[in-house]
Amino acid sequence: MTLIDVHPERTANPVDEIELIAVQNDWSFERADEDEIAISIAGEATDYHVAVSWLGEMEALHVACAFGIKVPVARRNEVIRLLALVNEQLWIGHFDIWQAEGVVMYRNTLLLAGQAEATAEQMEVLIDTAVEICERHRLAFDFVISGGRNAKEALDHALLETVGEA
Repeated sequence: MTLIDVHPERTANPVDEIELIAVQNDWSFERADEDEIAISIAGEATDYHVAVSWLGEMEALHVACAFGIKVPVARRNEVIRLLALVNEQLWIGHFDIWQAEGVVMYRNTLLLAGQAEATAEQMEVLIDTAVEICERHRLAFDFVISGGRNAKEALDHALLETVGEA
């Protein structure tokens, strides 16, 4: 018998806590079923669509955050290059392309194996981090897709930090 085979049922579903966090933050949401919730969070220039799923067999809370940029086939290779550049800078989570829809998304997972219970703060940080990372890199994806720039140039311009005030 392995450790994976030995896990009693949880007393609480982490998605219930995510729903409470959505209510507290006044985020609009829809509960697809007991193990999934879809949340809409307003960013600076776009809304982010955050899906949180409880994967009971793996005891993992998965978050996927997408924004309204579709990747046309003609720009897909350059977006993949950008994904690689961005992902090598991230310490947690990663960007991906949802192939079925051609949409860029950020994904991350909080592992809770062994009956570990995530705190409300950990769950909120999981969601906030997804949105913050998307906010930070969204412009680079827009530069590649709409602006026709190469991946390196787009990332350099998107992450350019301004100093001072005009």
